[in-house]
Amino acid sequence: MKNSSNALEPAWVRVVLVFVALAFLTLFLFVPLVAVFVEAFKKGWQAYLAAITDPDAVSAIKLTLIAAFISVPLNLVFGVAASWAVAKFEFRGKSILLTLIDLPFSVSPVISGLIYVLMFGAQGWFGPWLQQHDIKILFAVPGIVLATVFITFPFVARELIPLMQSQGNEEEEAALVLGASGWNTFRRVTLPNIKWGLLYGVILCNARAMGEFGAVSVVSGHIRGETNTMPLQVEILYNEYNFAAAFAVASLLALLALATLAIKSFIEWRLHQTDPVDAAARNLEH
Repeated sequence: MKNSSNALEPAWVRVVLVFVALAFLTLFLFVPLVAVFVEAFKKGWQAYLAAITDPDAVSAIKLTLIAAFISVPLNLVFGVAASWAVAKFEFRGKSILLTLIDLPFSVSPVISGLIYVLMFGAQGWFGPWLQQHDIKILFAVPGIVLATVFITFPFVARELIPLMQSQGNEEEEAALVLGASGWNTFRRVTLPNIKWGLLYGVILCNARAMGEFGAVSVVSGHIRGETNTMPLQVEILYNEYNFAAAFAVASLLALLALATLAIKSFIEWRLHQTDPVDAAARNLEH
């Protein structure tokens, strides 16, 4: 006897729901995605290659990669440490830590960028001191990295916290009782149990880091060839009515999104294969 609620619904209801879902995905996902590549190659391969190999575009790609390569490892370390503390220990201020982890989800990226302007701008709290010591944070790589780190730091922690909580502390406690050190316990017990969730969080963090627009736009200064990331380069090209070049750079971001989706699906499949209980806990979290 089937307990599924799907068996209680008429066949036409399921068909209508599937049709609506597919229509929505086609209209708001597949059609725009196809349009990006159609517009990118509208003037041919030579124009496409010229657009993505333009010095300003190459600089934007490099800066995007630099911001991601710095912010993702930092957030990986923070995410593991924060999730370990939240899931494995009880301490005062735990709820405050969880609130701070979720802060970038509730604050507009533009607001976070303005906070850095307030702190490091010429008229900001630390602006005069930075100018005296010839240290440049805003309108330079450090400001872009800081904004990217702030926007992306919840992703790893929020993937690992429910996973670690569902696993409990029994295996770590057993390892400690048998004489393992704290580091060996983490390396040989905890890390293997969270490796796929950790990779999942890193993939999401990297995708957000490369696609971030609002916060980076505020702190970058839009200096062409110096402080423009790929999303900012797309905006500038589009505002200049250079549509083919704008869509060419946008197609690189679209390819990144597709690659991220493929890797994300693979990791979700591995999570279901390795531990259905942990996978179910993650699905409930999302």
